Amino acid sequence: MLDVGAGGGLPGIPLAIACPHLQVTLIDAVQKKAAFLTQAALELRLSNVTVHHGRVEQFRGQFNVITSRAFAALSDFVSWTRHLLGPDACWLAMKARIDADELRALPADVQVASTLPLAVPGLNEQRHLLEIRPT
Repeated sequence: MLDVGAGGGLPGIPLAIACPHLQVTLIDAVQKKAAFLTQAALELRLSNVTVHHGRVEQFRGQFNVITSRAFAALSDFVSWTRHLLGPDACWLAMKARIDADELRALPADVQVASTLPLAVPGLNEQRHLLEIRPT
C-alpha cells in the first residue's frame, strides 16, 4: 500500500499497526513530515513501513492500493499516481464531502466503485472513503 501525502501518518501508520503483514510505503514532499514519519515508524518498531521524501509524480513502483487523506483533488490524486497503480489495484481516497464537480472532473477511464460513510468519534462532520478503479 502507498499512502500519498502521508503527513502525520494517517491512514498509513494505523494500517501498518493493524495489519503487520501489509507492506506500507509513506511518501510526502515535505522533508519535516517525512522525518516525523520515519521517527514514528522507528519508535513504533514498524518493520513493515518504508518512508520516502519526494514528489509522488517522480516516485516509482507498483502498488495494490494507493490511499490519501486530504491530499489533493481526486482528479489530481488519480493522475499523479496512475503510473504507480498495479494490475487489479485501486485508489482509496478519504474525503470530507463528496463534491459532484470533483467527481465529474475524474478522468473518463476511472470510476468511483464504492463510497463508504465514515464516523469519526467526537467529530460531527461528514467523512467518506471513496474506492476508485480504472474502468
